[in-house]
Amino acid sequence: MTMTSAVHTDVLIVGAGPAGLTMAALLATYGVDAVTVTKYASTAHSPRAHITNQRTMEVFRDLDLEDDVRAAATPNELMGNNVWATSFADEEIARLLTWGSGPERRMDYELASPTSMCNIPQHILEPVLREGAEARGADLRFSTELISVSQDTDGVTAVVRQRDSGTEQTKQTIRARYVVGADGGRSTVAEQLDFAFDGESGLGAAANVWLEADLTKYAAYRPGTLYWMCQPGNDYWVGSGTWICVKPWTEWVLLFMYDPAEGEPDLSEEAVIARARATIGDPDIDLKIKATSLWQINHLIAQKYQIGRVFLAGDAAHRHPPANGLGTNTSIQDSFNLAWKLALVLQGKAGEELLATYTDERQPVGRGVVDRAMQSVGDMRPISKALGFEPGQTAEEGQSALDGLRAPGPVGERRRRELAEAVALQNYQFNALGVELGQRYESSAVIDDGSPWPKPTRDPELYDHPTTHPGARLPHAWVEHERVATSTLDLGGRGEFTVLTGIGGEPWADAAQKAAAALGIPVTSHVIGAGGDHADVLGRWAALREIGDSGALLVRPDHHVAWRAHHLTNDPSGDLELALRRVLARTD
Repeated sequence: MTMTSAVHTDVLIVGAGPAGLTMAALLATYGVDAVTVTKYASTAHSPRAHITNQRTMEVFRDLDLEDDVRAAATPNELMGNNVWATSFADEEIARLLTWGSGPERRMDYELASPTSMCNIPQHILEPVLREGAEARGADLRFSTELISVSQDTDGVTAVVRQRDSGTEQTKQTIRARYVVGADGGRSTVAEQLDFAFDGESGLGAAANVWLEADLTKYAAYRPGTLYWMCQPGNDYWVGSGTWICVKPWTEWVLLFMYDPAEGEPDLSEEAVIARARATIGDPDIDLKIKATSLWQINHLIAQKYQIGRVFLAGDAAHRHPPANGLGTNTSIQDSFNLAWKLALVLQGKAGEELLATYTDERQPVGRGVVDRAMQSVGDMRPISKALGFEPGQTAEEGQSALDGLRAPGPVGERRRRELAEAVALQNYQFNALGVELGQRYESSAVIDDGSPWPKPTRDPELYDHPTTHPGARLPHAWVEHERVATSTLDLGGRGEFTVLTGIGGEPWADAAQKAAAALGIPVTSHVIGAGGDHADVLGRWAALREIGDSGALLVRPDHHVAWRAHHLTNDPSGDLELALRRVLARTD
């Protein structure tokens, strides 16, 4: 073992999954000196997470990576059908339009965001993020394993080991001012820095079978991401196997649950091909197994996302089943929250107390995500019950129960109604727009104006309720400048604070310039309205902004509202600068 000279950097990022690569790209964009290490030789080699929601696409949009991600992804219009059947070839049992693809929900999703969801498996997404990060100058070091990490009052010391140097191993010390542990569910950073977690692990076990099978004739006419196979005689939790589309319609992951008490499942090629054939229902389909893996269901959330100079992001901080498709999305959004704060503190433009708001804001979000995912897993059980499947049933008994679902008369009618209700319950997993977009922050980086949060007019988990209340994500509305439509979300971000005002609020634009000069930070401003920088041609912004024409919104780099004034004040320059100082924890 040889030791090379020490490396000094401002931020060490451990892990190069979605959270780590996003953090690396953001910090590079913000001009922060950072080093990213990962023990793996390259990016993910298997599909893993895949659903990418609108909020995450907004992060990619902020990084100018949206087009690159979309070019590699399966578009939203091919994601929509959730199908339940005994096999692909058999008559389906039920279907649900998901991810905002149905006519009842499509407009909700289009009104909520300038972008749309897509399906991009992790092994396809990560190379896009890697290329984007490296194009921005990020220092990414693959095959570099973290051995130890410790901190003192001045910084963090990490020892890493090169894993691809042949027989002679090379060690190196990296000294950083801060560390971001984005190293996944078995986080070395979390373990060595003694981060405490709430919850349980090992609540369920599952297997993934990555395979090639041309199912075009069974999927293209009902395009979707998930096909649930529920076969008589198999009542284990979510059915006989879930087919997850990796590449329409020829590449898939077959996911199935198993009981660890009965031992690990047979993952031999012969066994997994037999399982796949049983759930396809067509013996003429050619199959090619690419890989198999086992994983477990956890329900864990870090009590704090920060200890001293060390932060957790992504699966290192929150671990839960893939229900709702929130895992990678939440991980990427963690980085979007933390990166601008680290940048401003390192640049001397914010007080270190700003960093404490990362836990204050993201830990409650993570806890809600973990709980929602577990609730959604449990909410799958009513489908099996509605089908008449019970533990210990024979295949014949299960088939008889399934046949009864199609029987005429009051009993069959009741059972069909129960199935419809069980399928409708899945909207809380597959059309949960409020869960995906409705994140609210409360911290010292948000200045409450004393007004109550608006009461939701519809189910807050299913529907987005846009608001400019401090702590909310800025509502999306299309405005127009020189015949070009622009989202209100596109008016800000990119590492900068933004002031939005209207007709009569022009002094806020002048105040933004003065505050930027006084604090040494970029603050952009936009007057929205007739004769302003952007015209509210559809009137939607006026309907959403919740302030008067002369009022102002101060929007953070992560698109969340930091402060608002309902009308022009007597001292807009002083009030805006004071608000920025409070948000940035500036005491100078």
